[in-house]
Amino acid sequence: MWLKTAILGLWLVGSYGVLVFVAQQPWQILLAAASLACAMAGIGFNVQHDGGHRSYATSSAVNRGMAFSLDLMGGSSYFWRYKHGIAHHGYPNISGSDDDVYIGALGRLTPHDRRYWFHRFQHVYVWSLYALLAIKWQLLDDFRSIVRPGVADTKVPRPEGGERLLFWFGKIFFFGFALVLPMAFHPWRGVVVVFLFTGAILGLLLGVVFQLAHCLGEASFAKPPLPGEVMERDWATHQVESTVDFGRHNALLTWFVGGLNFQIEHHLFPRVCHTHYPALSPIIERVCQTHGVRYTAHATASAALGSHYRWLRHLGRA
Repeated sequence: MWLKTAILGLWLVGSYGVLVFVAQQPWQILLAAASLACAMAGIGFNVQHDGGHRSYATSSAVNRGMAFSLDLMGGSSYFWRYKHGIAHHGYPNISGSDDDVYIGALGRLTPHDRRYWFHRFQHVYVWSLYALLAIKWQLLDDFRSIVRPGVADTKVPRPEGGERLLFWFGKIFFFGFALVLPMAFHPWRGVVVVFLFTGAILGLLLGVVFQLAHCLGEASFAKPPLPGEVMERDWATHQVESTVDFGRHNALLTWFVGGLNFQIEHHLFPRVCHTHYPALSPIIERVCQTHGVRYTAHATASAALGSHYRWLRHLGRA
């Protein structure tokens, strides 16, 4: 992991340096911005994600430090811990509890969400919503969470003390390097355009990788049980059947997305480093077959993408 982190870090620093200090022609700027977005996504998938789940290292301090890389890229590791680590991992694909499968009235990702007439076209326009994910996160969501904390039906305490200090340090650092420093060398309009372009690519990468694992016809969805009721499936079975793997034999994909194409393994063992998921996968699949638990894996990322597209179209029409 240390070598991988170094490679991703050099990729990010190099892309940023070329974008701000070297690139002059439009094609050079767009290429460097796209490279920067991919490097940011790679760090998020690998370094921040494992650190946030305390699976990067045995040291809690190292894990916290790696999780903080999200703050340096415009997000908040504090609120991510509640949104992803608790709300999503605790209640995957449960409407009203898992905020990661809810994008508001503009999209319908689960069969339990209300359908509007314009959802009939969501398989066409929803990709633009995914592209807004990172920008919305950086500019709006975290600040709104400071004012009114909470993720779906998960209560979130407002950060205090050191956590609040880290929150604001991360925001100042990010906007300083993303906007203020570039404006010292380039016109502000161009800087804003490149910022939005970079954020759109980053958001599209983050959004699509997540959706390929959860928002497909092969995954199961549920509503929260009523008071006095219990879930139909036990915890482990629900984790497996609400999640889908993809591209398990694509080593380059696995390297870049930090094993997030092995979502079943990740949901069962979130505190195991993602480098072990390829070895765990066939074992878990055999155990699921033995006990009659549905284990779904698409052979390629493109097959999973096609499944997600069909799911969006189905929910828009149903």
